[in-house]
Amino acid sequence: MHRFLLLLLFDLAVAATPNIVVIFTDDLGYADLGCHQQEDDVRTPHLDRFAAEGVRFTAGYVTAPQCSPSRAGLLTGRYQQRIGIDTIPDLPLPLEQVTLAEMLHPAGYTTGQVGKWHLEPNALCRAWAAAHRPHLKADRRGRLPIPVKDRIAYFPGAQGFDEFFTGEMSRYYANYSLDGSDREPGFVETRGFRIDTQTEAALTFIRRQKEKPFLLYLAYYAPHTPLELAEPYVSRFPEDLPLRRRAALSMIAGVDEGVGRIIALLKEMEIDDETLIVFTSDNGAPIHHRRDAPIDRDPGGWDGSLNTPWIGEKGMLSEGGIRVPFLIRWPGSIPGGRVLDTPVSTLDLAPTALAAAGTESPANLDGANLLPLLRDRSAALENRILHWRFWNQIACRDEQWKYLSVNHEHEFLFDLSSDAHESVNLADQHPDVLDKLRAASHAWATELQPPGPPKGRANPQESGWYRQYFNLDLK
Repeated sequence: MHRFLLLLLFDLAVAATPNIVVIFTDDLGYADLGCHQQEDDVRTPHLDRFAAEGVRFTAGYVTAPQCSPSRAGLLTGRYQQRIGIDTIPDLPLPLEQVTLAEMLHPAGYTTGQVGKWHLEPNALCRAWAAAHRPHLKADRRGRLPIPVKDRIAYFPGAQGFDEFFTGEMSRYYANYSLDGSDREPGFVETRGFRIDTQTEAALTFIRRQKEKPFLLYLAYYAPHTPLELAEPYVSRFPEDLPLRRRAALSMIAGVDEGVGRIIALLKEMEIDDETLIVFTSDNGAPIHHRRDAPIDRDPGGWDGSLNTPWIGEKGMLSEGGIRVPFLIRWPGSIPGGRVLDTPVSTLDLAPTALAAAGTESPANLDGANLLPLLRDRSAALENRILHWRFWNQIACRDEQWKYLSVNHEHEFLFDLSSDAHESVNLADQHPDVLDKLRAASHAWATELQPPGPPKGRANPQESGWYRQYFNLDLK
């Protein structure tokens, strides 16, 4: 009887339409939350409290080990390869694709986007340029000069977001000001630490929402390079740390402070119990990229974040590239203090948000509604296989088993429930499991654009990574 009453109370709570906040960091590795207890130099007290008050998934995944495709997967709730987005040059996200913001409009939501977007045409989009702007000529580095008006045409305002403060460093495209006033859509220059600016824009959006439930997609540009040694955060970390590590920790501390301020505002507005918040990252950390380059000028390189204990990094379909922090908090409806090892994906966020909003999910979504799992300690997700395809790699996970193929000739089978995870290849010991997952992976790939598993050869980055982590010579 007690359990029945508890579930009834949860049902009544969920009946109220919640606010939804999705916080998406950039190149944040699994290790760099204190609650994961992997690195002792991390300081994330607000996110640790977030995890303690909500649910922490230890097997949370993104759909790609690269930012733009993983963002497309999160926002559409579909494997991004179904719409032809394997990698960054495959952008932009087509305007006819329906985003989570557009899915929530019929339920009465005001939708807002803050921070990094990276789903518009970019300098690498040759196929798009050939089809839409054939007059564009690449520069000596092979990059295309995409006109600003073409980029703006694919910005958040064209993809269902009512309000936006879109940008990465100090230049933002916005239709409201940080003081809370409306403004005509246009570019605005800001000063100061970019993470604090993005937090302020998020807080301003929340303060503006009084009449309707809201969706806020806050895409922090951190700890992605270029790194910043920003005060007051950097003073919290010892000066004898490697410079990039210290900078990353300070930027992560800025994100942590921002999350704390958002939750504090929700409490002040007395809507904390009515707000579902998700915190995750777009891919794992880039570990072995140019570790000694100047932090203030290098747009690439190691961002100082770490993927401990997982093998690999950004760009790889090993766990280090796709297994990321994954926290969900909704004090009014989700029992807190839980740690789950159920494999979940950013594909699940759209159906979960739609279920929370009381609206039906489109039939073409690839994820699962996590609410039953989140609300009922005895519930379990129906078994499913999670899939990935990137560059010349393809992978899938079925319960504890993971299949990974590189260069369409090197195959791995890992037991992720073991302490060895991806350090021991069990393909020879379990040929039946290998055959099953290979068949499932290839069958899934036939549904994509272009169809089928990768048929190319490893690029130099892949060759270096698999030599580094798997002692594999890709030729």
